[in-house]
Amino acid sequence: MPENREDDHRRMDFNKQVIEEFRANGGRVGGPFEGGRLLLLTTTGARTGAPRTTPLGYLPDGLGRVLVIASAGGSPKHPAWFHNIVADPRVTVESGAFKYEAEAVVLEGDERDRAFARAVESDPGWAEYETKSGRTLPVVALVQTTEGPPPGPERPGDMLVAVHDAFRDELRRIRAEVAASGPVLGAQLRVNCLVLCQGLGNHHAGEDLMLFPGVEAGRPELGPALALMREEHEAIKAILDALQAVLAAGAPDRAALAAEVDRLTADLEAHLDREEDVLVPVLNAAAGPR
Repeated sequence: MPENREDDHRRMDFNKQVIEEFRANGGRVGGPFEGGRLLLLTTTGARTGAPRTTPLGYLPDGLGRVLVIASAGGSPKHPAWFHNIVADPRVTVESGAFKYEAEAVVLEGDERDRAFARAVESDPGWAEYETKSGRTLPVVALVQTTEGPPPGPERPGDMLVAVHDAFRDELRRIRAEVAASGPVLGAQLRVNCLVLCQGLGNHHAGEDLMLFPGVEAGRPELGPALALMREEHEAIKAILDALQAVLAAGAPDRAALAAEVDRLTADLEAHLDREEDVLVPVLNAAAGPR
């Protein structure tokens, strides 16, 4: 068997193992992807019309949008998934326990260059891949096309835990990135922190406006516990505001950022645990959609 075909088979076997592990463990995998940001991208084969799933590292880029880079490990050819999205930009994304439809948008010009520079700043390996490949690596935005939170576990309590776990995982990554960063805060790390702040703010606003009133109407005895959760939302919002103020500084102090991230981690994890203790049994026992 020619060497390139052997390489293709090894890559397919490796991808298959990663995909199976990802789906079996709610998006968590070991090996070279352990602790990193990983998604599964399902495209439609440009030649076959069959679905093709590929595990890819990604970069946060705002709510409902992430970036992937068509590096193919530094190959001189674009990966198959990139040819597929050029032919048909409608894709499916699996992220953690969530799965949603998205549109793949190939970035061009200055937008592509800025996004790639952010990626290189956070991981110089991207620049090494580009040099090795001899081509300009395409940067692709995956934009969620469905409104609202992406579908996840069926039971509403399990859905709440899955959302919380996504925040826990992202906060864990950000803490590691802050600890590994130099005296100057990287542009991609700044984006990661801001996306986390926006996501948490939206999640808590949704709980205050929709989830908690519904629970309290059916279980009025939970009123005091829900009032405490609302107070905790306000306290976490103050930490998020302080974190964003640090990020807004022209030259953010890494020590100040690390302190705010640590404070957020301690308060948020305690809040999420308390919220799950109270709400998960109630939500999973309730009838109706999540």
